[in-house]
Formats: sequence, structure tokens, C-alpha cells
Amino acid sequence: MLAVRAEGVSETMRANQYNSVCYRTEQRDEPVRLKNLRTGARAVSLGCTYEGETVQVRLENGELDSWQRWECMESNN
Repeated sequence: MLAVRAEGVSETMRANQYNSVCYRTEQRDEPVRLKNLRTGARAVSLGCTYEGETVQVRLENGELDSWQRWECMESNN
């Protein structure tokens, strides 16, 4: 059980990673590429809502969406 939990934590966005994505997106106007772990969708960050720990994103097809911090991770592609 601990191995599965630890593996899941390393794959999802931790609080400090979320803060970094939000800082780069909102303070530096630097969109960050993200991947949704639940759906496999890829997007770029547009903004954050700290109260709900969500990231507002623009999907590859141009649609807008909002993802929970725990369901996405930074993507290199």
C-alpha cells in the first residue's frame, strides 16, 4: 500500500510544484505545459485558483478547462 501511495504522490503535482506553475503562469506570463493524468489530455496553463487548488488551462484543441492540482503534472512535451 505504501509503494502505491508513494508512486501516486510522485506522479501528481505537489503543492510546491503547483505554486511554481502558478507563479510562472501569473507573475512571469510563462504558460506551462501540463498533462491531465486522468484523461491524458495536454494543455497550457492560463491561471490558477488557489482556494480550490485548480489550474485553468487551454487544451490542444483550443477549448478551456479547469483541472484539480492532484489530477495533473507538468509535461515536457
